[in-house]
Amino acid sequence: MILSFHGATTMSSNLETDVTISRQAGFDALEVWYPKVEKYLENHSVEDLKALFSENKIKPVALDALEFVGFRGEDYVSIQKRCREMCEIAVAINCPTIAVVPSPTPNMQITWPEIVKEYVSVLCDLSDISAPYGIKLAFEFLGFGWCSVRTPRAAWEIVQKVGRENVGMVIDTAHFYAGGGLIRELEALDGSKIFALHLDDCDDTPKEAITDGTRLFRGKGVVPVVEICKILKTIGYDGHCSIELFRPEYWEQDPLLVAQQARIAALEVLSPIFNIAQTTY
Repeated sequence: MILSFHGATTMSSNLETDVTISRQAGFDALEVWYPKVEKYLENHSVEDLKALFSENKIKPVALDALEFVGFRGEDYVSIQKRCREMCEIAVAINCPTIAVVPSPTPNMQITWPEIVKEYVSVLCDLSDISAPYGIKLAFEFLGFGWCSVRTPRAAWEIVQKVGRENVGMVIDTAHFYAGGGLIRELEALDGSKIFALHLDDCDDTPKEAITDGTRLFRGKGVVPVVEICKILKTIGYDGHCSIELFRPEYWEQDPLLVAQQARIAALEVLSPIFNIAQTTY
């Protein structure tokens, strides 16, 4: 398993800082918050971007994210355009994956079959765009009540019906908990179709009150992270694991310290399950 930092955990830092602290904290990789790439490219070239990763010996494992891809109507052309742009950047920096995020539920009357039909159509189209670049799309369910795809079972149904080699899933432990996902839903998955794991904990709060900002370092909250990881190991997942925390409190702290704490907390659960070496940095 590749252990990676995530740029959302240090949202107030720029891309150069994310890459540097990832190396300094002992991570092998970075899941890249894509708006930071766009900001970086305002004053740098794509060659500069590629060199930033290679010189720091940090692998970009995913671009996060192509957001709100469903139910866009006439605006969907902007999603297609952004997908192509992200694929071009991903290829240039040897990044294999783009995270894809579903949209809010458009209205209370919409049925589940209509939601499935929309995302199967959208993901097939985005697959057509990304496949020639050799880029994988990782569809990420969100546990929030407003989202149209909230659980592993829901996302898996869609991914299976898409049936494309380059379309898989993201498992985010906080979203799994927030959306009311069940362990048996994870057991039913194909580990080879999980393209990313986001490791995060969550405050002890009603699920209706969970937001991105209620995330915590692993071990500080109530998410059954160990049980989730054991199931993922059992079904054959061996991809990258990113520490993705949107907590504003962490954004105000020293980014290197945050990265170091994130790595220590993650290794406590990952090392005995996935045999990741606990190197001291």
